[in-house]
Amino acid sequence: MIREHSAPLEEATTSSLEALEAYSEAKIAMFTRGGPAGIPHLQRAIAIDPQFAMAHADLGFRVGDSGQQEMGAEQIRTAYKLRDRVSDRERRYITMLYDRQVTGNLQKELQTLESWAQTYPRDATARGIMGGWVTFGTGRYERGIEAAEEAIRLNPDISFPYAGIATHSMCLGRFEEAARALDRAEKRKLKNPDYVVFRYYLAFLKGDEPGMKREVAHAPEAQVEAQIMHSQALVHARSGRMREARNLWGHAIALAQQAGTPETAALYTVAEAVCEAHCGNWASAKKLAQAAVKIARGRDVEYAAAFALARSGETSVSRRLAADLEKRFPEDTPVQFEYLPTLKALFVLDRAPLEAIERLQRAVPFDLAMPGTAFFGNFGSLYPAYIRGEAYLAARRGQEAAAEFEKVLRHRGLVLADPIGALAHLQLGRACVVSGDQSKARSAYSDFLRLWKDADSDIPVLKQARAEYAKL
Repeated sequence: MIREHSAPLEEATTSSLEALEAYSEAKIAMFTRGGPAGIPHLQRAIAIDPQFAMAHADLGFRVGDSGQQEMGAEQIRTAYKLRDRVSDRERRYITMLYDRQVTGNLQKELQTLESWAQTYPRDATARGIMGGWVTFGTGRYERGIEAAEEAIRLNPDISFPYAGIATHSMCLGRFEEAARALDRAEKRKLKNPDYVVFRYYLAFLKGDEPGMKREVAHAPEAQVEAQIMHSQALVHARSGRMREARNLWGHAIALAQQAGTPETAALYTVAEAVCEAHCGNWASAKKLAQAAVKIARGRDVEYAAAFALARSGETSVSRRLAADLEKRFPEDTPVQFEYLPTLKALFVLDRAPLEAIERLQRAVPFDLAMPGTAFFGNFGSLYPAYIRGEAYLAARRGQEAAAEFEKVLRHRGLVLADPIGALAHLQLGRACVVSGDQSKARSAYSDFLRLWKDADSDIPVLKQARAEYAKL
């Protein structure tokens, strides 16, 4: 059985030797330099053999991972239709991708990967994939690290598992372990565009501004340059410096559009909308959210736009987007367990906070999972917990509210530079006022105002925070 299941994945099913050669070149490029490096080779393989299922599958995987989820899903659908003409291993791969990128059912994807890994004990690919989005998106970070280490043991020259270990470690708050994973990849001379972004966030989490600037200087490629600019914008937004953030987002969005990645441009646009909403800049948030869904209508863009609109009081449009998500993604893990509970809670938060809390119960097992907005855009983690905290606060249940905001503050490696990482201090202060702990309230308000000491003076939430603090 083991010998039967030991052929390398590169032995893909195609009638064309030329297409197979292009596919093999793609695999080498992806393993050593990251997913985007293989895309041109995969496109050439498909041009030679349009019935090459694995080339369609891999192209869909890599395009989807670059943020173009709808485009990637189309390639996966094509591969899925061709799955009857491929080998057992290829069929497992295509089935896994179908659940990953078409249905979005991460639980089913993980089952396929676990079965694949057990059936093919010498296959690094199944374990490498298991060390990525499927375990991020379900919050199984320890299992992700374990799988990625197994992949490295089987093939130490694949770049993805090192990135997986780094991300999982960051989510668990193990920043030194994350840095060591990236150092291991560097020692093997592996290249991956994401490594620069990871190092930027590690420097941010350590408060290492020279390190952040160093990584910005190491981002010459258009794709990474846009990612870094978007990340810089989030860092500025987290400190209330929205004028600087808007300028950076303008450049990042333009670069994404020039690169022919509209879904990435839309995601950066809607990230800006969400941050404007967090700040209380309702008009800007509405305008940006509506602009984003005109650029692209992927799952994460629609959710973030609906979130920004709901926060800004535009509930009718937000409800339509939520209904569209529910219809289009009935099995999708982030949609069903994070996005829809959060949106449905927002719709009733002001008038029925206890009902909002009830609507968020479905999200509790996934509070610490990474949503798609975070995987592709580095924002949006722990929103169910944050909104649950607001609901408890609205219900005048201070201690329960404080517990939710403290949950946000304890998981910095998940929240990264999302503004809720700073705003949770303010909300914690409010919760402590409700529960009667004036000393802790003053400390929490002080922490927020320190983080926002250089913030734009006209931001509504800052004005409100200063007025509240003055009354303590």
